[in-house]
Amino acid sequence: MDAIKELINLLNSTDKKLFRQFLARKNKRSDVKNLHLLDLIETDDIDGLNKLYESENNDAYHALRKRLQDNLLLFLSQKTFESNHSETYDALRLIVVGRFLLENDVVKIAFKCLNKAERLAEHLEQFNLLNELLLLKIQYAHLPGAEELEALTARFLRNQSDMQREAKLNIAYAFLRQELQEIHLKGKIVNLTALILKTVRKYKISIQDLMTYKSIYQILFIANEYAAIQQNYGLIERYVKRTNRFMQSQRDTKQSYLFYHISILYFLANFHLRQKDFSGSVSHLKDMMDLMLKDSRYYTLFYLRHQLLSGLNLFFTGSAEDATALLQDSLSKAKHTDKPEDIEDLRICLTMFLALCNDRGSLKQLALLTRSDAWYEKKMGMLWTIRKHLMEILVHAQFSNIELAMSRLSSFRRRYKKYLLKTSEERVLVYLKLVEKYLLKPNVAFEASYRKSVLEQLDKSENNDIFTLSFITWLVARWDKKTAYEIVLPLLT
Repeated sequence: MDAIKELINLLNSTDKKLFRQFLARKNKRSDVKNLHLLDLIETDDIDGLNKLYESENNDAYHALRKRLQDNLLLFLSQKTFESNHSETYDALRLIVVGRFLLENDVVKIAFKCLNKAERLAEHLEQFNLLNELLLLKIQYAHLPGAEELEALTARFLRNQSDMQREAKLNIAYAFLRQELQEIHLKGKIVNLTALILKTVRKYKISIQDLMTYKSIYQILFIANEYAAIQQNYGLIERYVKRTNRFMQSQRDTKQSYLFYHISILYFLANFHLRQKDFSGSVSHLKDMMDLMLKDSRYYTLFYLRHQLLSGLNLFFTGSAEDATALLQDSLSKAKHTDKPEDIEDLRICLTMFLALCNDRGSLKQLALLTRSDAWYEKKMGMLWTIRKHLMEILVHAQFSNIELAMSRLSSFRRRYKKYLLKTSEERVLVYLKLVEKYLLKPNVAFEASYRKSVLEQLDKSENNDIFTLSFITWLVARWDKKTAYEIVLPLLT
């Protein structure tokens, strides 16, 4: 997508009006074309863009685009700073004001601002902010009313130690994320526990350092992604137990930890869902919603993800109609500011719900999954994209679009066969072969040998995931006089 259009999409209608006013105030001449360019980009007026400079002056056009982009970034930075009411931003504002007052010899009020900022930054464990603030206090320690230099220096050195600890944790997390990419995209074989222990030793991280909301969140994020790639959530049970012990040891959650706490509950809810412990998943979702309601920012951020897991729990416990209605309602209320990944997740699950219940509405939902393969692979991951393509093949086959299903199957094989072989996911290719046999000769579903091959897939432990079972039962439904949904439900109890 065009970079300027991406920035414009971050603005709501009120913001767009304010940005136009912002540009108008900055324009010193009447012939400036930035507002005209903004209109053309918003309306996708290609002809208008081509005619913006009659003499094919590409340099002038690109200079105009750059100025517009710079102004958008400046406007967004000011808007973010002004509208963000988090305690972190409050502390940052106080530091900026304190510095300005010190530079202008308004010393007493300046130190009051900095003292308040320090209390906030300590409460939030914002070590970088504290570092800047303490350096500022040390710089002006010679002024009347300043704290003792020795006390300031001691706090500064202690904060430096905290900064180093946090930096090591962040580097370790980045290293684990990088390794995760190697597992995901290149099929690298890794034992997660051994990898985490190796990383902890490499960066000299103590066990105590790992017992914080942020560290638990980071480890659980890595573990959750690893389990998703392996399609085996039993592999991360030890991390879930450790997380439960940590959570039980905590009392009230500080506002600064709210994001991590909600995220942890989301991961736990997802873990229990994938382990078919639906009551455990629902319990974590209730706790998650209670925390989301404490802060409107986090309610907005996590709402669609919460709805997704709620819908999946309803669906796989026999309430297909309620699950479908929930996802449809969530999609109808989705805003342009919602993460596109969350919207795509809801849509593909709704497609699955409808398809498993033999509802032709799944074709309509499938048609709304319109982004490119490259986008899905980058944003949603390879596994998600592969499932999306398999679903597309099955849904078209289910409603007698056999030629289209065969075309999609051939495209899938060309694009993903090498990747699946490289990542030791031959079982997907085995499944695809069974689908292809059915597409070429639908009556094969009534042959004993074919049925045996399909049912053997159900018996394999590596195919015990709720989504994998749903795909296999679609094949069973080709000969059974039931929907795939009616077949999969008994397998989940």
